[in-house]
Order: sequence, then structure tokens, then C-alpha cells
Amino acid sequence: MEERVRSKKLIGKVLISEETGKKFGVVGDIDYVTESGELINIVLVEPTTHTNTLNLQEDEKKRLLVPFSAVKSVGDFVIVSEKDIV
Repeated sequence: MEERVRSKKLIGKVLISEETGKKFGVVGDIDYVTESGELINIVLVEPTTHTNTLNLQEDEKKRLLVPFSAVKSVGDFVIVSEKDIV
């Protein structure tokens, strides 16, 4: 049976690339739609130099955003697919 992870438990976890194993940074917050609870973006804090090679959007506070659709799995780390970051 698949275990559900509460979104606030993601905060503080390290984001890792599925393809290369490189670290992106740390989950600082999560953007979601209040009415539906749909998760939109992971707000990245402590970004690494690897994030400079990605075409990440920024929010109004200049924080980097990783689309939640790129998340492949959650455990000790949050694994994201670089090819799904568009």
C-alpha cells in the first residue's frame, strides 16, 4: 500500500536529479491551489550551482520554482526529473 506524504513533511528535504543524482537545493515551501489542494511548485532554497543550468521560473521574491509535476518520488530525498522541468 502506498504511503501518503503530507506536503509540510517535504519542507527541508533535499531535491535530487533523477538523471544525474545532482543536488538542486532544499525544499523551502510549496505552492498550491487553496480550493483544490493541487500542488503547483516546490519553492527551492539554498540552490546549488547546478540550478543555473536549468530553466527554472522564479516567484515574485526571486526564489526558484520547480514544477511539482517533475517530482518522481519522495523519501529521504525528493527526486525530480530534469527532463520534466520545462
